[in-house]
Amino acid sequence: MSVASTTSVTPRRGQRLPPVLGVVLALIALWYVAVVPMNARETLTQAERAGAIIDPPTAVDRRDMSSWALVARNPGLLGASWSLDRPRLPAPHQVVTELYASTIDEEINGRSGIVQSGTLSNRSLVYHGLVTLNATFLGFVIGATLGVVLAIGIVHSRVMDMSVMPWAIVSQTIPIVALAPMIIVVLYSVGVQGLLPKAVISAYLSFFPVVVGMVKGLRSPDRMQLDLMHTYNASKARVLWALRLPASVPYLFASLKIAIAASLVGAIVGELPVQKGGLGARMLAGSYYGQTVQIWAALFVAAALAALLVWAIGAAERRALRRMGMAP
Repeated sequence: MSVASTTSVTPRRGQRLPPVLGVVLALIALWYVAVVPMNARETLTQAERAGAIIDPPTAVDRRDMSSWALVARNPGLLGASWSLDRPRLPAPHQVVTELYASTIDEEINGRSGIVQSGTLSNRSLVYHGLVTLNATFLGFVIGATLGVVLAIGIVHSRVMDMSVMPWAIVSQTIPIVALAPMIIVVLYSVGVQGLLPKAVISAYLSFFPVVVGMVKGLRSPDRMQLDLMHTYNASKARVLWALRLPASVPYLFASLKIAIAASLVGAIVGELPVQKGGLGARMLAGSYYGQTVQIWAALFVAAALAALLVWAIGAAERRALRRMGMAP
């Protein structure tokens, strides 16, 4: 009876789709509604230049009014809010159009695209996404390795537990936006350029969740299990390899999911001062020239990359736990 009841209350993948789709459609509808007040002032200014009568008629009076008040007074003049060239908030279809133009169309029809030139176009989000991914992977590997090593040291050494762990916590209180230019300047001064400075920033953000998760996982075996290993006269290395590490695998993968997303954020932040390609540089260029649609397109590519990376870690987790007999 318990198996049947469990099966009945567990939603299938097809049953979860309608609620998720409903939430997505609601968010898109809310987005379209929010576009109108966000772009109301620019839309009314363009309408006034075209000869339309605006209420109130003077720019001074409109300056002190809220966006919603302008919308309420001029409901018939705001149709262009969803099609501005440089909107404050682009509409969803504008972002989708920019995504297509900056990925598929640029690579197929662009003169510097992969079809015409044989290499990825430096104006394509595919190219910038790969630049960001390279720094993300390298920083993730460095941060995860450092986190596991520090966690093992913290668990086995009280001195490291009392000294390293507080400093690891304090390090995460420093804003990465302020720290990233300092790291890049220091590394550039000693001749370290290119991919490594961005990877260092990614590693800085990704090592902390791995440290915390691994420390929790390595300490998860209870006293009875540890006493049994001591009864077998197992060394610390043997206890680590046979007991602590297998017990920490679920904690490790949970931390890696957070670390890979943090590593992507670190790579994007590290690209802001360098401006030599990557999604961060693309966003910064869009902010310089008021291309908000370009910024949003890069943001969506970054979000898609983060979701893909977390999914990959989750797939590796399910495979590892299944081989260890810890998951169905």
